[in-house]
Amino acid sequence: MVEYSYELKVPRNRVAVIIGKEGSVKKDIEESTKTKLNIDSKEGDVFVSGEDALGLYTAREIVKAIGRGFNPDIAKLLLKADYIFEVVDLNEFAGKSKDTMLRLKGRVIGKEGKSRKLIEELTECSISVFGKTIGIIGLPEAAANARQAVESLLRGSTHANVYKWLEKRRRDIKRKAILEL
Repeated sequence: MVEYSYELKVPRNRVAVIIGKEGSVKKDIEESTKTKLNIDSKEGDVFVSGEDALGLYTAREIVKAIGRGFNPDIAKLLLKADYIFEVVDLNEFAGKSKDTMLRLKGRVIGKEGKSRKLIEELTECSISVFGKTIGIIGLPEAAANARQAVESLLRGSTHANVYKWLEKRRRDIKRKAILEL
């Protein structure tokens, strides 16, 4: 058998989350993906190795998701065959300005997290705003809609227009599902 491996860099403050209480999260990821995780907690390096290419890819995506601020339980949704993980890089919208970065994160999160929660509800996705990225976990079409909504907010669309668009998309998806019955 051929052994594959990946090296990932995660923020040092997320290493403990990947390991979990007494190694529980790490062990869970290893068992469910048939991989081995070697974690250098000083540097934030995670080495994922294994023989199963799909398991390896899934383990890598879960580790990346936890590294991008997701709760391990939500990141483990990626074990389901049809769930995907997307990352929106805020640098593409904010340039080098720290103030712009903060303002954009604020637009996506909204007052007391309302904007983020509403996007999550309307798309049935999970969203994590962490560092210079916004992570999205969900079904492919829903994740694409969430990404589009987030990017629209980052480009300056009004919250009202983004929500209207999402509600219309949700109605269209439901209509399509009913017609397919």
